Amino acid sequence: MRMPTAVIFGAGSVGRGFLGQLFTESGFEVVFVDVDTPLVAALDQQRRYTLRLSGIDKVEDRTITPVRAVDGRDVEAVAREVGEASLVATAVGARALGAIARPIAQGLERRWQIPEARPLNIIICENLQNAPERLRSFIHDALAAESRIALPERVGFVPAVIARMAPVPTPEQRAADVSLIVAEPYKVLPVDRAACVGEVPEVVGLYAVAPFEAYTARKLYIHNAAHAMLGYLGYQRGLRYGYEALEDTWVRERVDQALNESARALVAEYALEPVALQEHIDYLLVRFGNRALADPIDRLARDPLRKLAPTDRLVGAARLVERQGMIPQGLVWGIAGALAYRDARDEHALALEARLADAGLARVLADVAGIRIDEPLGKSVSEMYDMLVRSRAGG
Repeated sequence: MRMPTAVIFGAGSVGRGFLGQLFTESGFEVVFVDVDTPLVAALDQQRRYTLRLSGIDKVEDRTITPVRAVDGRDVEAVAREVGEASLVATAVGARALGAIARPIAQGLERRWQIPEARPLNIIICENLQNAPERLRSFIHDALAAESRIALPERVGFVPAVIARMAPVPTPEQRAADVSLIVAEPYKVLPVDRAACVGEVPEVVGLYAVAPFEAYTARKLYIHNAAHAMLGYLGYQRGLRYGYEALEDTWVRERVDQALNESARALVAEYALEPVALQEHIDYLLVRFGNRALADPIDRLARDPLRKLAPTDRLVGAARLVERQGMIPQGLVWGIAGALAYRDARDEHALALEARLADAGLARVLADVAGIRIDEPLGKSVSEMYDMLVRSRAGG
């Protein structure tokens, strides 16, 4: 009998570095969909790849198989795989969701030609709060009008919390083996039980939880917020890796302050157990200090425009703190650091820099982050932003 297939859109850090391992260990053949031509060719030819699990105490190479790959630009081939899949997952990055909607829609229409076809759950592994709604909307619009009525009952758009860290391979690693991926061993995949249609997928490490909002808020306002702050404040200190930023006293004090603010607000908002949350934070910081991962500052800090959105990891956390009657101070350093981030290789950082030069801080704060310059949060961000800019300029 043919193995059930799991189609993963995106063969990058999350796709190969996390989902590929979980799905193959669960008895699926994994079909990656990507537009990286050398990587697609290597995966399809080798039918396997190496996952290097770099823990704090040891490094272990795992062979992940069976896998194959399809070029994402071949819409017909992708649609065929979706039509026959038992499970689909996305790990393409929030900005690419629109690009994968058409082949998914065509695959669903092929699938629905068979009356007894089972419902399909799409596990959405994107760092974007409304990613399920966005993908559902894109697919709805790409479906034929007569097919749209089937979407709510036959497809689950299931958000997941991705907490395994997997840095982008270095040029040297890619030159030696284009399919190699490095990740930490952490192996937990919480998903939203209420979003699943039909049976919950049986996947190693997958935990269907409800209510899910507290898990997403914890991931965004603790894990993602801390990572962003290490990136932006580490940049201010001229550091190269996240673990260096964590070891820097100036950075660490501000990260700890921000995490304390977020934690207190999360406890108040979601009735999380304070001791368990602090244990989660402590373990998270141990993982962030993993030198074997060598997570670069520019990866942690990339795309400041998205990370400054009103409900994202920094501003969203600060607003949660305010709603609980507290004053964000550590988180303000992260917001100011994102505004002051400069990287000529990051198109979104360049776009932010250009907007600041053209429109000024007050306009950018309002348009990008939803923060008025005359409110308390805006005043604090403005003061710290000016301080960071002067510091980088040697003033």
